[in-house]
Formats: sequence, structure tokens, C-alpha cells
Amino acid sequence: MRWQNGQLVVEIDERGAPPVPGRVRGTVTVTPPALTGVELPLTADGAHVWRPFAPTAGIEVALEAEGWQWDGHGYFDANFGTRALEEDFSHWTWGRFPTADGATCFYDVERRDGSRLAQGFRFSPDGAAEPMALPPKTGFRRSLWAVRRETRADAGYLPQQVMNLLDAPFYSRSMVRTRIEGQETTGIHEALDLVRFRSPLIKPMLALRVPRRAGWAFD
Repeated sequence: MRWQNGQLVVEIDERGAPPVPGRVRGTVTVTPPALTGVELPLTADGAHVWRPFAPTAGIEVALEAEGWQWDGHGYFDANFGTRALEEDFSHWTWGRFPTADGATCFYDVERRDGSRLAQGFRFSPDGAAEPMALPPKTGFRRSLWAVRRETRADAGYLPQQVMNLLDAPFYSRSMVRTRIEGQETTGIHEALDLVRFRSPLIKPMLALRVPRRAGWAFD
């Protein structure tokens, strides 16, 4: 990954995991109109931080496979931490939804000590960020692996999945339609169940999907 002329260029040369083996090669280019200065601590001691670099951006995908070339609307964010997620969290949901004047993001976190974090931001294309009053947290249909899912929506509106993107025993990533301040929008949503992730039955399944260095083992 490198920054070049105001663009984030991601060069990909990977092996596909079963059941779709093979090589995945190409580039993804993210062009943000601006970068935000937001860093949201997810724990009181700052051991985990959410960094929305560019909640609004253009994206161009050029992979070496038929039909895998397109451009459109995207975003760029990341999470950073000094402890394993399962040490501090039980469950979280996150959503990023495009709006007529930028994007809106929600983060709802349940920590292992019983405390919670609920945060919403409005982001404008120039990188400005404004905390917002939160619409009600609204549950909707569980994932195929029955991971609990919820997001923010205007009172009386029921969010729904539009497309499933990734489904795992402890994680769901999907396109979800909701309504925020009267505006219906479809965005990216994730739900992460870290109680399940900690399970000695579930955690080793990662090794089947994520390549590991030689000699690596679960603690």
C-alpha cells in the first residue's frame, strides 16, 4: 500500500482461500477528496482506536480476472490496537452509510466489563466530522450463522440486508438498507461476536481461511 499523488494505491498479489483457490492480482486505487482527523478510542485506556481516514472516497478496482474491473463510491478506515480484540470486547456493530452530503458512521460496542460505547458521526467530503444524535438502535434479521445484528435507524424503520458479503460463525459483513434522518440509504454493515470468536472450537477455523507463517500456533 502506498500514497501516490493523493491516492492510496493497493497492490494485491495473493492466493485465494478454499473453496476458491487460485491467484488474486491487481490494484485497488482509493481517491479521497480529503482525510479526516478523527480517532475514536474504543476503550478508556486507548488500547483500541478506530481511525476513519476517508469515510467518503472514489474507488477503482482493476484485478486480473474477467469482470473484476469497476469504479464507484468507497471509503477507507482502519482499527488499531495493542491488545487482542477478544480481551476487551464481547460484541460490536459498525455501519457506514453514504448520504446526500457525505457519509454517516455508527459504532456500537459492548465491552467485556459490561460497559458500552455508542457513537455516530456525520462526515462531509471536505473531511469535516460532526458527532450526531443517535437514532434508535434497531435489530434486524440475524446472519446465516445467527450472529446478532443491529444498526441505527429512524424510529419505526426496520433495516434489512440487501446483499451478504461475508458470513462466518463470529462475523457478518453485508450491505444493509436503513433510514437516517428521513433519508433511505444502503451502506456497509458489520457485526462481530467476540464471545464466539474466543471459543476453542471456533478460533482454530481461522487457520483454514487465513495463511499463517510456519510454526504459528494458537495459544
